[in-house]
Formats: sequence, C-alpha cells, structure tokens
Amino acid sequence: MCLPLGMAKSSETGSTDSVRERHGAPVGVLEQASDVFDQTVALRRNLHRWPELGNDLPKTREQVMEQIQHLPLDITLHSTTSGIAAMLTGDKPGPTVLLRGDMDALPMPEDTDIDFKSNVDGMMHACGHDQHTAMLVGAAKVLSARKSDIAGRVLFMFQPGEEGFGGANYMLDEGILDVPHLADGSESPVTGAFALHVSTNIPNGMLAIKGGPTMASSDTLSITITGRGGHASSPHFALDPVPVACEIVQALQIMVTRRLDVFDPGVVTVTTISAGTASNVIPESVVIKGTIRAVSEGTRNKIHDNIRRLAETIAAAHEMTANVELGWGYPVTVNDADFADFAFDVATALVGDKAVIKMPAPVMGAEDFSYVLNKVPGSMMFLGASPDGVDPRTAPPNHSNRAVFNEATMKNGVAMYTSMALRHLGIPLS
Repeated sequence: MCLPLGMAKSSETGSTDSVRERHGAPVGVLEQASDVFDQTVALRRNLHRWPELGNDLPKTREQVMEQIQHLPLDITLHSTTSGIAAMLTGDKPGPTVLLRGDMDALPMPEDTDIDFKSNVDGMMHACGHDQHTAMLVGAAKVLSARKSDIAGRVLFMFQPGEEGFGGANYMLDEGILDVPHLADGSESPVTGAFALHVSTNIPNGMLAIKGGPTMASSDTLSITITGRGGHASSPHFALDPVPVACEIVQALQIMVTRRLDVFDPGVVTVTTISAGTASNVIPESVVIKGTIRAVSEGTRNKIHDNIRRLAETIAAAHEMTANVELGWGYPVTVNDADFADFAFDVATALVGDKAVIKMPAPVMGAEDFSYVLNKVPGSMMFLGASPDGVDPRTAPPNHSNRAVFNEATMKNGVAMYTSMALRHLGIPLS
C-alpha cells in the first residue's frame, strides 16, 4: 500500500530556476550540479550525523522530504518501508527512467575525526548511502529546473534497507514500477534504471562500469554437525564433531578451486565456528556459518548443491549428521550490456575519457538494486570518492569504521544522475 501525496507545487521557484540558467544563458549539467553542490553537501552531512538502519528510517525520510516537497514532483510515501517514490513529469510525452539512491546505514561504530561524524552510537554511514541520497536529491533539483525540456518522466527511487534488508524488493512489491499513464492517456513505462555507488578505493571523481554481471549474489550457510559428546580423554567413546567440522571447512575450499569454473567464479567463506564449553569436554555439536558469493545463477546453484552434499556425506562417513541451512540473499547484479555502454558514453561525454573506465571484473559484494535490474534494463556505475592525499588502493574501504568519503565527488554524481535521465529521454546535454 502506498500513500500518494500528489503534486507538490512550490512558490519558491528560485530553488530550481537558479540551476537552469545563469545571466540569461543556458548552463551545462556540470555547472548546474555546481549550483546545488553546497545544498548537496549540507544534506549529506545531516544524514551522516543521524544514521538509521534497515527499512524504517523516519528521520532520513523527513530530511529528504524537506528537500523535495517543494519541487514539481508527484510524491508517494511507501507504507511497508520508509521508501519514497517521486515522479517528475516533463512537459512532453515519453517513457520513464528510474534513478535510485539508497538511504540506510550500517550497525557499526564510526572511528573517524570528521566534524560531522555519527551522533548515534553503533551506527555509521560507512557505505556512502548518505552521499547517494544527497546526490539523488541534487539531481531532482536540477532536473526539476529542466522540466520543460523533458520528454517523459523521471522516477526518483529513495530506497531504504539495502544493507541486507531487501528494501528494493519491498518497493517493487508496492508497485514502484507500475507507473500510471500520462494525462493524455498515453503509456509511459519505465524503460531504464540507473544507480550510482561511491567507493573510497577508486580515484576521486572517476566513474567505472562494466556490462553483464557486476556484483555477486550473497547467500548464507549454516551447518550443524551433530555427534556424541564425551570426555576429552576418551574420544573413542564419543563421536567428536570438531575434527569433522574442520574436514568440512577444508572440503568447501577444495570444492571452490576444483569444482567451479575459474572463469565463472564463486567464493565460500567460513566466518564462525562455534563449539564446546570446556577444555576437557567433547561437545555434542559444532555450528559452522559463513557466506556464499557467485556471479552467475548457475554457479550459485552449483555451490548450494555441493555444500549440502559435502557436509552431509562427510558427516555420514564419521557416523554423524549434518543439518545444512542455506539462505538465499540478493541475486547477481547484472548490468544490461547495451545500457552499460550507454552509461559509459554518457559519462565520457560528461567528464572526459580519462575519468571513465570499464571494469575488468565484477565486484564480489552484493546489491539489492539487482532486483530492479531483474525487472528493467539498466546499470549500476561506481563513483570514486577517495579522500584527498590518500592512495585509493590503501584507503579504508566501504564498510570500514574509518571510511571517509570525498565530498567533492558528489558534483560528478549529481551530474551523472541528471545526464543519464536526460540522455535516456533523448535530450542532448548542454
């Protein structure tokens, strides 16, 4: 269920007119992004100070709404999450392009020395979602100022719950892609979707993309090996699950290197092994937990099958049982090849060919923008946000408690969101 707010008209026309022209002459997209840069930085810092987790982000939603409610947008507040869908309808008919920015933070402390560090204990915007949200708001301002140029519509997707909560799926279930017809009765389907993701390990301002699989799927594993407990001095009277657990962990690593195609890779990482209560007690059970990554659905399924078979048969060989629980997480993020080439061309036109690269391989992190890309052709592009004076190769990465993101990159981010929408709708960049 969604709560439509309707068209929010603004009497503050200067808030968008100021980014459309300067001294009576049209300005380019980068210049327009510069005009809203200070506002973009201010919003980002406010979001960074007050991070929120998961799908319920009331303060974040309020801050975004304060920025966009005076723009000429049809705004829908989603009810199952704090998601916001905001539609800009141009003065001419045409298709709809979706731009997405995620809004949630991570459950971790912040150990940086920036002036606007998190005010909430145990929460931090360590993945750059505060920048994504602020840049998307900036793009909404720039594109609202060009409403008369737009042939079609721009759908701004402010999404919660990317960090493991599947916020994109909730917004899809509430019908964010089910856009109504235009006022003249003509259809205006979503024909493209685009997202940006900042990274401290890419040089500041640089844009990077690849077609096809771009980010991995993310699944979980939990294996409980059950034997028979006993005294540590007499293992022959027990069925010790500890060495069996070790054997399973080793077998999983061998499986990855010997059963998977090196050109269609997967990663199985065991992160916790829990067992035992005392040094002289053989425990009855051991629990192994970890994560599974793949860049194709075929390899993903193969890994699942192999984990179950290996664990169960190794345990059985030692007269024990293995209960295998595999959790399906985000699917592979697949950039449409043509749309990725299109985004590459747009970026090159915007910032020059020396600041745009094609990625040689996927990133093994996961993204719930994958759910959107399973429905609509589109792409996710990476935006460098490495701090000044720091080698991007050694900068604290996304998800680090010491991650610091360069704010200067947000100018390119606002401009890239804006340019992708304009070019997708057939409007040349000025």
